[in-house]
Amino acid sequence: MANKKVWVSPSGNDWKVTKEGNSRASVITDTKKEAIEKAIPIAKKEHSEVIIQKKNGQIQDRDSYGNESKAKDTKH
Repeated sequence: MANKKVWVSPSGNDWKVTKEGNSRASVITDTKKEAIEKAIPIAKKEHSEVIIQKKNGQIQDRDSYGNESKAKDTKH
């Protein structure tokens, strides 16, 4: 079974971290930066991918933390 992606997305004036397939957010933060900082450990634990959205909902960035990924994340 494929690992669920971890989404960082806008929620009104806040930012939420949600695992794919879940209707409830795992975390809600005041800033996108905080949400990304919370999403990365979740994705690492799940060997998954973080997908970061812009305020308008478009995908801004994605980072993989699966076993197959040998690249280090230098952006965050």
